[in-house]
Amino acid sequence: MNPGIALGPQLSPPSPGIAGDEVRRFVLSPRCSLTPRTARIFIASIAASTFGVAALFAVQGYWPVLPFAGLEIGLLTWAVRASMRKGQERETITISEESVVIQRHGGQSEQHSVFPRHWSKVKLHAPPTALHPSRLILESHGRVCEVGRFLTEDERRSLAVRLKQLVGNVNESPALR
Repeated sequence: MNPGIALGPQLSPPSPGIAGDEVRRFVLSPRCSLTPRTARIFIASIAASTFGVAALFAVQGYWPVLPFAGLEIGLLTWAVRASMRKGQERETITISEESVVIQRHGGQSEQHSVFPRHWSKVKLHAPPTALHPSRLILESHGRVCEVGRFLTEDERRSLAVRLKQLVGNVNESPALR
């Protein structure tokens, strides 16, 4: 586990906002056990065994196996890199007296959504089928933002409960505690 990286939803302690108001902040990140070092070890071990077996076939005259082994390792490397890029995603939900701010950091892109807290509503939509995840939605004035797509069902449910406590319903702004 890397120190300093939030695994799942974490609630920061109350901190002063811009005008001295309290602010609550959730930092959401996917659970990633693969580090760059372990990814290199994983790919190197798979490549060594794959090329070892391919070399045995190549020595017996079946040399066309080698390019396919290289293609297989290339595709594996691409898949591991894509997975590690997805692991770099972060969502920060900041709740102040006036607004709910959702920031997404992923790769080279950043998204920023601001909702007025007094008019916002948190909804947890049930999955359409048993194999699909639920959707945690924050909406206000016809605008919708889904949060916590990479969380587990239990994490998403507990985050929904906590967000509902802090955001409240439309026309309701509970204390930030």
